[in-house]
Amino acid sequence: MNVSVNTSLKQGFHIEEIFPSIDCGRFAAKRIVGETVEVWADIYRDGHDVIAAELLWRRDSESDWQRAPMIHHGNDRWAGSFVPSETGRYTYIIEAWTDEFATWRHGFEQKRKAKVATELDAMEGASLLARAVGGGQQSTAKISRACETFLQSGADEILLGDELKQAMSEGQARKDLTRSTPLTLLVDRPKARCSAWYEMVPRSQSLQPERHGTWNDCIDRLPDIQAMGFDVVYLTPIHPIGSTNRKGRNNTLKAGDGDPGSFYAIGSHEGGHDVIHPELGSLEDFRRFVAACTAAGIEVALDFAVQCSPDHPWLKQHPEWFKRRPDGSMKYAENPPKKYEDIVNVDFESKDAESLYRALRDVVLFWVSQGVKIFRVDNPHTKPFRFWEWLIREVQARDSDVLFLSEAFTRPKVMKGLAKLGFTQSYTYFTWRTEKWEIEQYVNELAGYPEREFFRPNFFVSTPDILPFHLQRGEPWMFKARLALAATLSSNYGIYNGFELLEHEPIPGREEYLNSEKYELKSRDWDKPGNIKAYISQINRIRRDNPALQQTSAIRFLPVEDNSVIAYVKHSADKTNVIVALVALTGNFREFWLPLGDVQVRSGDGDLGPVTALENLKSGPASPVTHGGMRLWIDPVHDPVLLFRCLS
Repeated sequence: MNVSVNTSLKQGFHIEEIFPSIDCGRFAAKRIVGETVEVWADIYRDGHDVIAAELLWRRDSESDWQRAPMIHHGNDRWAGSFVPSETGRYTYIIEAWTDEFATWRHGFEQKRKAKVATELDAMEGASLLARAVGGGQQSTAKISRACETFLQSGADEILLGDELKQAMSEGQARKDLTRSTPLTLLVDRPKARCSAWYEMVPRSQSLQPERHGTWNDCIDRLPDIQAMGFDVVYLTPIHPIGSTNRKGRNNTLKAGDGDPGSFYAIGSHEGGHDVIHPELGSLEDFRRFVAACTAAGIEVALDFAVQCSPDHPWLKQHPEWFKRRPDGSMKYAENPPKKYEDIVNVDFESKDAESLYRALRDVVLFWVSQGVKIFRVDNPHTKPFRFWEWLIREVQARDSDVLFLSEAFTRPKVMKGLAKLGFTQSYTYFTWRTEKWEIEQYVNELAGYPEREFFRPNFFVSTPDILPFHLQRGEPWMFKARLALAATLSSNYGIYNGFELLEHEPIPGREEYLNSEKYELKSRDWDKPGNIKAYISQINRIRRDNPALQQTSAIRFLPVEDNSVIAYVKHSADKTNVIVALVALTGNFREFWLPLGDVQVRSGDGDLGPVTALENLKSGPASPVTHGGMRLWIDPVHDPVLLFRCLS
């Protein structure tokens, strides 16, 4: 094909409003491997000539472009699509050019209708055939035969066949070919889109009080976690803990005998970020744990906290990586009014920052080599953005299956900025969204454009740092409602171990756990009476069985006229699976009308139609829809959640 690329607008082409495009192409949109990527753009030029356009894409590790035609949908809006077959970083562009032969053909047909076409007009078309030499062997042969036949017979119809039109679209020169700005796409594996996280504190998995947990204890917990339906086990830091300024129970400044310290005070004489706390076990024991998780269909996620205790080996090996006060003392970490005397931060502005970057990258790559492909990053908003953009690219260039979760509870634009830099998933404000209007507003924001193109929310109901006020009364219905909201509003969600036991004792007046296991060992009866493990299992089973709940963006809230009940509908990409969820936001019995309005579901024969019945996904029976909806009731004490599958 004869291609001369024109990236300016000298020929009058405009390629605008490309979708998806994040900040004019500065950042990558995100998709899942095997998922159709639809690309739209406004394409136009001066005059009335016929325009043609193609979508080109390639994986960044490849050199050859793949191509697909773009289709005109009216009002200068064009669309094309492709399906990425591998994970990784892709580049895609749009090419547009004047289709000279299609322009001639359109004009000639118009003249024929008006009965003013001449032999000279036909010869102009034939001359275009003679100059078309850039196509493949088959198209070239078709063009040559058509040209020869026309010259022998002079029959106009030979120039108007669809096969010739297709051959010419490939073979003719594209003199004014114009190419859009290259855009980037990050293609992740399905776990990026849908996952259920269980946050485990490894040292607290022992069933014996005051005994430090081991990897064998963690392995013993896996059947319980698997039965609840979780597919990611996220581990708080597993590294040696410093003794200098070690925190005592409830974050006291002085540790008592036997106090294990905060697992975020990483590093001691035993090693740093690439070493396992000796009381947990050996590296080989950890690999056994990873293998046991894999056998159970669970992935391991590690906490990546870029901070050190004053005893971390790096302080002696690389003192230039750390800031000191004017008196020479080490500056510990602070987040006023909180103080972390047992932690010091690395200095990303040090003269040897390049070596620091590489060392942190190598920590991640070390754990990748041990079978870990997911990292929850602690407080990424307190580190340079340029570092995260570099680190994520460096790691994913070596293994494109590695996923990163941003744990940044900070300003909304900063959270979104981190997602743009490459974080696969992100913590959110869901933990504090309790009113109907604010849940709807927040989810609509995350599911809307452009957020849905780069921000994948992970709805954690609680964390070791956060015990929200609405859970502090320990009401079972509230724990169930928050779990169901997290699990069905977002396709990525998580709980912190102990949530299933309704743990809720706070520091008075604060959203923090009393006797937090961040500072002490805990031993639990994981079958404690009153637990909601069976309920969690049911919710996760329904998520697994219904593709509509395995994505976040295709969601619409339904106008139930009761502010104590929130209702929403989600659907799969093909709309064969449509789920309606209703969750009580107060503990009182509610009776209400569910309006389904224009909700549609695709039947087995492929047609979209109105919902005729709702199948209760918890109890089983289906009930007919009448007058465009259904009268329902929720008794939160019994169950605060209704989940239905729509039937056609």
